[in-house]
Amino acid sequence: MIKLDIFHDPICPWCYLGKARLDRAMEARPDHKFVVEWHPFQLNPEMPAEGMERRAYLEAKFGGVQGAIDAYRPIVETAAAEAPKVDLGKITRTPNTLDAHRLIHWAGLEGMQTPIVAALYRAYFHDGRDIGDHEVLCDVADSMSMDASLVSRLLATDEDVDLIRARDAHARERGVTGVPLYVVANQHAVSGAQNTDLWISVIDELAEKDL
Repeated sequence: MIKLDIFHDPICPWCYLGKARLDRAMEARPDHKFVVEWHPFQLNPEMPAEGMERRAYLEAKFGGVQGAIDAYRPIVETAAAEAPKVDLGKITRTPNTLDAHRLIHWAGLEGMQTPIVAALYRAYFHDGRDIGDHEVLCDVADSMSMDASLVSRLLATDEDVDLIRARDAHARERGVTGVPLYVVANQHAVSGAQNTDLWISVIDELAEKDL
C-alpha cells in the first residue's frame, strides 16, 4: 500500500474540487494502492471562534466586492462543470475550522476519516451549513454513524485543540503554505487541485513500478 497524505481545510473550495478529481481517478483505477490520511491546515487560523459573515470575509480577504468576484470566478466555473451540487450561494458564514479538524482527527481514530471529510464538504459546499457550529458537527458525525453524544461532549472541552494546532504548525514549518497539498509515499509533493488524468497517470506509474 502507498501512503497518500492530504493537507486540507474543509472550507477550501479547491480542496473539495481536488478531492472530487482524486475520487474519480481512484474509481477509474479501483486497484489503486493509496491509503489516505487527512492532515489539518487552517486557511484562517486567526478566524474568531464563531466565524464571520461570508460576504464580509470575502471582501476583506480579496480587497472588496470585485476582488472577491474575480477570485471566485474560476472556482464557480470549475464547480459548475465538475461538481454541479456545489451551491456557493447557500454559504452565509465562514467558520473557524478548528473543531471540524478535531472531528476529522477523532474520525481517524475510528477509521472514518475520509467519510467524515466527505460529509463535511457536502455539509458546507452543498448545503451551506456552518461547520464551525457544534450542533452541525454532531449531526455530521451522526450521519456517518459516529457517536454524536461523545462528539458533543468532546467538543465542549479543549480535547485535542493543542494537537490540531501543533499539527497545523508543523505543516507550516515543513513548508506547506497552501492547500490542497498531497504527499505521495512521503516523497513526492503534489500541490493544488490536480485533474483526474494526472492522478490516473500517477496511479498507473506507481503500478508499473510495483510500489
